[in-house]
Amino acid sequence: MIRKSLFLFFFFLGISIISIIFLPSLIMPAKIVLFGGKMMGRWAAFSLQIFLQTKIIVKGRENIIRNEKFFIACSHQSVFETFYLQTIFNAPIFILKHELIKIPIFGWYLKKIGSISINRNKISKNNLGLIDKIKNSVRNSERPLIIFPQGTRVLPNETVPFKKGVGRIYDELKINCQPVAVNSGNVWPKNGKINSKKTIIVSVLPVVKPGMSSADFTSYIESKIYNELDLMN
Repeated sequence: MIRKSLFLFFFFLGISIISIIFLPSLIMPAKIVLFGGKMMGRWAAFSLQIFLQTKIIVKGRENIIRNEKFFIACSHQSVFETFYLQTIFNAPIFILKHELIKIPIFGWYLKKIGSISINRNKISKNNLGLIDKIKNSVRNSERPLIIFPQGTRVLPNETVPFKKGVGRIYDELKINCQPVAVNSGNVWPKNGKINSKKTIIVSVLPVVKPGMSSADFTSYIESKIYNELDLMN
């Protein structure tokens, strides 16, 4: 209980301090805000390691795609990966729920770094133009796109079918996909007990080349990511 309280207090304190320090960057080039995002990722890892004695292992660094356009499809169990993956990849462009953009200060940063929001509860003009936004972002940036195909954070023992949207993005973009499996829910789940003295594994899986059908691709990466998560447990 004490470890959990210390972790949450210092984690959010550090994130708040970084956010305040980088406020002037909102009127500066986006790369300064992106540097702040990497600092938040490192702070998340530091807080887990110090207060919860969490071991963090990154597998498959040799699989990381370089010098090519690609997007990341990652499992989602915790807040951890939204921060930490910024330290592994080149400041990914997030596809995220619209509610996050509305958060004061934090939402401003998300807009500044070009995050793409979607309102999952209704059909809107913005939602209908989502693929065009994604294409423009990929075309005009060297940063990879990142999507969480489960649609939301899930518990470690949940096997939620991947959303069809990830298949559509793969089909429309016709670029490489970097599947990533993260078992962060064993330490920092979306609800319930935060656990100490455990290991978070970030597994970067081999590239998936373009050319599959949308449905086959979705089924393929769902199988690959869940199989990898099973091996971690």
